[in-house]
Amino acid sequence: MPRDASELARRLAREAEAVCRHYLSNGKREGRYWLVGDVHNTPGRSLFVRLQDSPKGPAGKWTDAATSEHGDLLDIIRESLELRDFREVAAEARRFLNLPRAEPQPNLKSVRPPAVAGSQEAARRLFAISQPIEGSVVEAYLQARGIARVYHDGNLRFHPRCYYRPDEHLPTETWPAMIACVTDLDGRITGVHRTWLDPDGFDRIRLGKAPIDTPRRAMGDLLGNAVRFGPADDDVLVAGEGIETMLSLRCVLPTFPMAAALSANHLAAMLLSSSLRRLYIARDADAAGDTVQITLAQRAGAAGVEAIALSPRLGDFNEDLHVFGLNALRATLRIQLAPEDVDRFLLPATALG
Repeated sequence: MPRDASELARRLAREAEAVCRHYLSNGKREGRYWLVGDVHNTPGRSLFVRLQDSPKGPAGKWTDAATSEHGDLLDIIRESLELRDFREVAAEARRFLNLPRAEPQPNLKSVRPPAVAGSQEAARRLFAISQPIEGSVVEAYLQARGIARVYHDGNLRFHPRCYYRPDEHLPTETWPAMIACVTDLDGRITGVHRTWLDPDGFDRIRLGKAPIDTPRRAMGDLLGNAVRFGPADDDVLVAGEGIETMLSLRCVLPTFPMAAALSANHLAAMLLSSSLRRLYIARDADAAGDTVQITLAQRAGAAGVEAIALSPRLGDFNEDLHVFGLNALRATLRIQLAPEDVDRFLLPATALG
């Protein structure tokens, strides 16, 4: 098997540019290299594949400058098609090279069948092909909302051309989007939340969101799950509705485990970890926020979990952060948190800059 892999890798290296054009079609050739975003064929320039032998190394070798990952063209085939068994990778390589198969194999498709729209699988694929938010319009959007330090633990990504369809009778559009993964208590991705953004900048009416009817949509299985920042199995948790609300709190509580349930109804139904002993409910200052606080507090109490409400001065904690700033938000939280959690989690005033 190792000799088979080495021989296939050598044969692929002789056709390095053709391999890249086929499996990394969103990239392009520049000099002796093929440049693309990553092994999942995301547009960009982070990953480079050597197309010719050189003193720096043989053809077919690649490196991702963003992650320091590296490998050969068999790895490109495996990762771009999300294959896991070497026999599948080898079969696909032979198919590409028009070589006979070494042993009978089931029919394999180089492209997986499309995922069912709105399914968990569709959500996982969208998150997988999205990019880091650093330097993107997502980072600019959050900064415009007052969230200058984005402690997101890798659960937010950026997609430059995320599909948006107003309704079934209108054509599909593409807009840049913030992609947040929704996970269960075991960390499995069950869905994603999309926030489509205006590439032309922050607008005070839309607050940076794209000029479309519904700039926020979720897909997958949301009930009981959440967008999580930090571990799901800690003994304390802050839970709220919106992503921006929770990221605002993380500006002064950067290591505090948090969960954004995405709506009042989903917050009321969010599953609680068996290890949880204290739950903070970051309520929005409206009737729905009052109702969900009561419901979730009752559920927590029935499970033996202490429930404490966190209340903003204005409509929500992102509005507080944007209007009053970091020091005021810290002061608001200091008097609402349990003393041991102040000592454990609250960022010192000297660190706010």
